[in-house]
Amino acid sequence: MKVIVAGIGTEVGKTIVSAVFCEAFGLDYWKPIQSGAIEDNDSHSISNLVTKEVGIFPNTYCFQEPLSPDQAAKKEGITIDPNQLSLPNSENLLIEPAGGLMVPLTAEGFLFSDQLKIWNIPIILVSRFYLGSINHTLLSLELLKSKGLHLAGIVFTGDVNTESEATIRHFAHTTHFFNVPWTENLSPEFIQEKAQNLRESSFQQLFL
Repeated sequence: MKVIVAGIGTEVGKTIVSAVFCEAFGLDYWKPIQSGAIEDNDSHSISNLVTKEVGIFPNTYCFQEPLSPDQAAKKEGITIDPNQLSLPNSENLLIEPAGGLMVPLTAEGFLFSDQLKIWNIPIILVSRFYLGSINHTLLSLELLKSKGLHLAGIVFTGDVNTESEATIRHFAHTTHFFNVPWTENLSPEFIQEKAQNLRESSFQQLFL
């Protein structure tokens, strides 16, 4: 199965969630566009955190500056070509986009949401609890709906907020939910523990 782990914004825990899914279901990993953290990037994090033998495909584009892809590309005199964002050859693939759903890829206004429509792959939405996250999550859900994209489930990260989670669950048209707490000791052992929990959740039905 191919899935996309997308976030309601930046710094919501997409890479940690991606590691848990790769560990749980033996998924290969691809981050098509990386902005910033060239040496210690997200692909490197997956390699260090996932203990299973999974393929890690190279970034199609990798930029020095931690900016939106269009701005990072502009600083290096590069234009992102959506035609180059072809899916790697893997039947069990997890894709982690950069930033949120609507980050711009080109100066002409081509957004990552436009690329998601082209791929048309089920999306796992990562939502972190913070002031304003309900609004950001519901806006993201509305975007997926308007684009005709399939929401495979929602993963909540950070300290549990039962009231916020209940509100989001009420509006989300999915039965698959999971929680990944923050940890001060991010390690392969933490990823393995959460992967075992994930295999025991309703998400398992998607990967049978």
